[in-house]
Amino acid sequence: MLNSEVVTNVFEGHLSASGRRFGLVVSRTNDLVVGRLLDGALDAIRRHGGNDDDVVIARVPGAWELPLALRDLGRAQRFDALIALAAVIRGGTPHFDYVAGECTKGCFQVSMELDVPVAFGVLTCDSLEQALERSGAKAGNKGWEAAMAAIESADLRARLRGSLPKTPS
Repeated sequence: MLNSEVVTNVFEGHLSASGRRFGLVVSRTNDLVVGRLLDGALDAIRRHGGNDDDVVIARVPGAWELPLALRDLGRAQRFDALIALAAVIRGGTPHFDYVAGECTKGCFQVSMELDVPVAFGVLTCDSLEQALERSGAKAGNKGWEAAMAAIESADLRARLRGSLPKTPS
């Protein structure tokens, strides 16, 4: 077993948004919650050296529309990371399952297809109370956490791309 303290080829992303560009796709559905997620994400980017001029926000009707807008932003090849923000709150029908599941798959697919980190700040909650708790109350702010993951992932990718040897052809 390897001891990670001895291995010298260990890479980690740093929490520095300075010089990084972020694309945020934000749902308008459940805006009471999602607005707080957006505030948290923007605060995290700013507090870690990010510049408002390097942030683009695309608003979409709901979580279902997130993946397509993420793909459009990602294809522009202007962003070091993308952030998806939404809140899907369970109701009395299976609608929640379809929207939450396909939104999750779509966001992952965009990341893999376009080779860009997509931070997943989509709440899937049983109630409005749970969603409010996760958007800045006692359970923290998942928008902040998604932005932190985006910042770290963008930095790590830059480090890996600049440090790893090229594979022979």
